[in-house]
Amino acid sequence: MTTATVHDLFAPTRLAGLELPHRLVMAPLTRNRAEADGTPSELMATYYAQRAGAGLIVAEAATPNQVGQTYAGIPGIHRAEHIAGWRRVTDAVHAAGGRMFLQLQHGGRVGHPDNSGLVPVAPSPIPLPETVHTLSGHQPAVTPRELSAGEIGSTVADFAAAARNAVEAGFEGVEVHSANGYLLHQFLAENTNRRTDAYGGPVENRIRFTVEVVRAVAAAVGPERVGLRISPANPVNGIVEGDTGALYPALVTALAGLDLAYLHIVRADSEDPLLRQLREIWPGSLVANPAKAGDTRDPRALTAEAERLLAAGADHIALGRSFLANPDLVERLRIGAPLNAIRDAHLMYVGGAEGYTDYPTLAEMGG
Repeated sequence: MTTATVHDLFAPTRLAGLELPHRLVMAPLTRNRAEADGTPSELMATYYAQRAGAGLIVAEAATPNQVGQTYAGIPGIHRAEHIAGWRRVTDAVHAAGGRMFLQLQHGGRVGHPDNSGLVPVAPSPIPLPETVHTLSGHQPAVTPRELSAGEIGSTVADFAAAARNAVEAGFEGVEVHSANGYLLHQFLAENTNRRTDAYGGPVENRIRFTVEVVRAVAAAVGPERVGLRISPANPVNGIVEGDTGALYPALVTALAGLDLAYLHIVRADSEDPLLRQLREIWPGSLVANPAKAGDTRDPRALTAEAERLLAAGADHIALGRSFLANPDLVERLRIGAPLNAIRDAHLMYVGGAEGYTDYPTLAEMGG
């Protein structure tokens, strides 16, 4: 049995072969500020450079192909223009002293023809039980088209190509998104995967697609450049896994020998037995996104929750909304300074700098 080592949140560390100044990671956050064709904007370069104080930035979900697009304003990583746009972002972050991974996300059934120009695809033709945001507003989800076995193979290849594109764009690595109800998570869950072939049914079949994607991406760019994000029991986007306790130990066991950069667990709870079980199985770095972080403006409460997760076996702590509202989050947490309030009205879909690049630092506030 592994005995967890309690880490100092603010001490220098290593992750994915990188020297990091501390254990705080900026989690990926969809903000819908890309150009209409999926090219990252100059404003995105400013946004990420402002947050280069994170030990590692995991940039927002970028699609590996056109049909994988979820909403309007989502960046891609499957065209030359996307690579060039992301290169501007990574250059800005590197110039500010930061390091970046790019999250690779295929929306699966979470998409709409008005956004991608294509009918969404999924493991089974079961529509999202929610509306989808488009440029003309929220619309009912359409029934996705079931991926054929051949299309599954080509989608795996698209993820590998996207990873190579990300490295060409200057990212230190990529994070494969198998969480939050998107395509890979749809293959994992019982209610969205009704297939009767080698990709459906028992747990060992339902994990197959995620395992194939991760292996292909690792082969394309090296396992040390690849992280995996999971969100056990997360019901977002209409997901009902059905057998969480069997699903994730099987998935993590299947990937434990690949020497990946990290495993990133969303909504991690230091008191959750599954978190501790996955920590026992996973031999590498574990990044935990706190379930109890919420929108707290109390830096001491946020730091205390991070320390509880470190004590439970995490090696790094990923924060999302806190980094969104506080470009200098690490310094605020280090000295216990109050945090900015999040302006929810400007999180997504609205575009522009307001609620994006205009959050003040302590220095700008005269602190």
